[in-house]
Amino acid sequence: MYIILAILLLAILIVVHEFGHFMAARAMKIDVREFAVGFGPKLAGWKSKKYETTFAIRAIPMGGYCSFYGEDDRTGKEQDDPRAFGKHNVWKRMFVILMGPMMNFVLAFVAATVLIWCSGIAVPTEKEEYDPFIAEVMAAGPAYEAGLQNGDIVTEINGKNMLDGTMETLLDTIAGWKEGDGPLEMTVRRGEKTEQLSVTPVWNEEAGKMQIGVYINGYRRAEIVHPGFFGGFREAWNYSVDAGGAILRALKNLVTKGEGLDQTAGPVGIVSMISSQVEDTVKEGGAGAGLDMFVKLLVLISINLGLMNLLPIPGLDGSRLVFGLIEAVRGKPVPPQKEAMVHLIGMGLLLALMVFFTFRDVIRLFQ
Repeated sequence: MYIILAILLLAILIVVHEFGHFMAARAMKIDVREFAVGFGPKLAGWKSKKYETTFAIRAIPMGGYCSFYGEDDRTGKEQDDPRAFGKHNVWKRMFVILMGPMMNFVLAFVAATVLIWCSGIAVPTEKEEYDPFIAEVMAAGPAYEAGLQNGDIVTEINGKNMLDGTMETLLDTIAGWKEGDGPLEMTVRRGEKTEQLSVTPVWNEEAGKMQIGVYINGYRRAEIVHPGFFGGFREAWNYSVDAGGAILRALKNLVTKGEGLDQTAGPVGIVSMISSQVEDTVKEGGAGAGLDMFVKLLVLISINLGLMNLLPIPGLDGSRLVFGLIEAVRGKPVPPQKEAMVHLIGMGLLLALMVFFTFRDVIRLFQ
């Protein structure tokens, strides 16, 4: 079910992107050859009586496409067709190209607005307080042997409350264990379940204190605030801008420093990430929390898809915009066959890259 939800999320994002191209073309009176939901073999199709557009539903539900007459025509067979995309005004064509990524931004903003209206926003409490949790369990340590897991929340140790708004209480309780004391009897909250675990600390010579082999982090305590109707627009805008800024910074670091290269993924990896994130959230907080996570991922990935498509990489919308700008400045287009060849080579390289990432994603699934 979670894999189906993840595929549905990607399909929504891509279909909305292509629908942006389609609606802009309609507005600019540019003919569309075909608008398809999905890829692969056609399951159903019909042709518009008013427009010469074929609509199709195809077998692989991983997105869709919007194709134009004469688009990427390498042979020149359709260059004299009055319906050809290249026959229209360059600014109209650029508007049609731009509206694909723009629809992803609009979708992200609308989804973020509805999410904030329904769920509110978390605002840190006036007093700086934290609830500690187990960020990472080191292999072969006491915590690992006792069964502690990443994300566990230690609520009590030997009957003493660990959630008093500080991280020091938990850290000091572990570090204060002495030889001869009994094991630390931990009450651990794991999602909706509560576990009872016994852990015996060991001396860490380098740190100079008792430890159990975990990294501890803390959630800043917050309260849910509903910002109201107009406040929802403001908060959704800020949320979307912050997400876009984070994506651009990550892209910059990827290009300039190689940071995050090991975390890149293809469709299989993205589906796996979405499904596991939503599933884990449902287990921890229920169906409502899972729906919130689904929408948050939709917002983030939609902004990411819009930004990536604006990059001037051959085959993507950004490259087509560059060719449009060159045409607007020169007063004449780049020869269509040459532009089509650039996009074809770019799409081939992107496809090869996707195959590489997919192969790596599949390998990771079995590791």
